[in-house]
Amino acid sequence: MMTACVQRWRGHRTSYRPAGEAIRPSAYEVAPLAGDAAARTFIESHHYSRTYPAARWRFGLHRGGALVGVAVFSQPVNDRALADFPGAPSESVELGRFVLLDDVPANGETWFLGRCFDALRQEGVVGVLSFSDPVPRTTAAGVAVFPGHVGTIYQAHNAVYRGRATPRTLHLLPDGTVFSARAAQKVRAQEQGWRYAVAQLVAAGAPAPARGEGLRQWLAAWLPCVSRRVRHHGNHRYLWGLTARVRRHLPPSLPYPKWTGRRAS
Repeated sequence: MMTACVQRWRGHRTSYRPAGEAIRPSAYEVAPLAGDAAARTFIESHHYSRTYPAARWRFGLHRGGALVGVAVFSQPVNDRALADFPGAPSESVELGRFVLLDDVPANGETWFLGRCFDALRQEGVVGVLSFSDPVPRTTAAGVAVFPGHVGTIYQAHNAVYRGRATPRTLHLLPDGTVFSARAAQKVRAQEQGWRYAVAQLVAAGAPAPARGEGLRQWLAAWLPCVSRRVRHHGNHRYLWGLTARVRRHLPPSLPYPKWTGRRAS
């Protein structure tokens, strides 16, 4: 059963460690990461999505001077995602990426997450939102690149579970990564980052936009050609209050979802 294991990453490949393993805290150090460079490189090298969120805080898990885990706390695409927390949206964050290498013992996740939360409290952060994605991903050839997960580690860290987020349709590229709705929006409006999004589609097989060609029309023509549509019924949504006042304010937790061994949807 997946509930007896925790997920790890290396080189975009997932693996699992038995949940009963204990970390030796004296062998590890948690420290803020200055700037995006180290965090971005680590996540793009190991996480299945190969994408980096709009970071506000970044923390590294170090062992013997080597970076073996990264947590990135980010700004959600929509501030309404933080509506369950009191105060201004700027006082709360999303756990945008949380990646540990495959040789970190199982309960390293809860230990690392706890140290990050301590640091965020010192910065005045009062709430943390996170999502777990239960929908597996495969390449166009059917090779599994992500098995899906229900947030077992968030449950172990006493998160408040608030059900599924909004259903949506994913556009999967041939390598199994998602071409996000936000990336599509950047292309249409030529917002910051649109060139990277265009390059993703070109790498997937679309021709480069011709000089003078409207990007909106180019996207509409080629996105269906280089991607597969997959219906997603919503990520699992978890909340943490970092202060007693905020914990009292949060709605009650719904029953935690459990992994059944069947394909999630």
